[in-house]
Amino acid sequence: GYIGSFPIPEVVMGINAFTLAARRINPALETRVIWVNSWYDPGREAEAAATLIDQGADIISQHTDSPAPLQVAEERGVYGFGQASDMQAFAPNAQLTAIVDDWGPYYIERCQAILDGTWESHMVWDGLAKGKVVIAPYNPVIPEAVVAAAEAVRTGIIDNTVHPFSGPIHDQAGALRVPEGETIDDEVLAAMDWYVEGVQA
Repeated sequence: GYIGSFPIPEVVMGINAFTLAARRINPALETRVIWVNSWYDPGREAEAAATLIDQGADIISQHTDSPAPLQVAEERGVYGFGQASDMQAFAPNAQLTAIVDDWGPYYIERCQAILDGTWESHMVWDGLAKGKVVIAPYNPVIPEAVVAAAEAVRTGIIDNTVHPFSGPIHDQAGALRVPEGETIDDEVLAAMDWYVEGVQA
């Protein structure tokens, strides 16, 4: 189950990346999405998580910012992933790990550029490699081999030996969107308006 904030390319990209990674382990996996049309609405996020669990979701992920989905997962005995911050304090048993955004250094850099008169508008793709995104500690219930596999992907993304959007990638309708040996470039990712195979949204 995936709780989406707004159906914009950034969020669609996250849903697709989650689904692609999960289907590499279980090709039959399906990701069901509920949109809450908010970045932060604990009530709606909690309701979406409960609905997804009632529909059979055994993992909850999100692109919303409150810990409510993980709190529901904790109450219902389901695992999940935090978004934007480490939510382990709210769901010590349920959170497997979380994407943690650390934008402080970026804000300082951009503000300094404004003060210096050198600021220019541009696309920013800083992530794991630049430390703007980090992975929260892994839940001890995760087997060591799984943590090692996750770390191999994380370090592969950092050193550019792994790309989350490497082909072959098919869309919801089964059409080949990215052939074997190719990857989706940043410009296309920034305008992503289609779901990969396995997404129910």
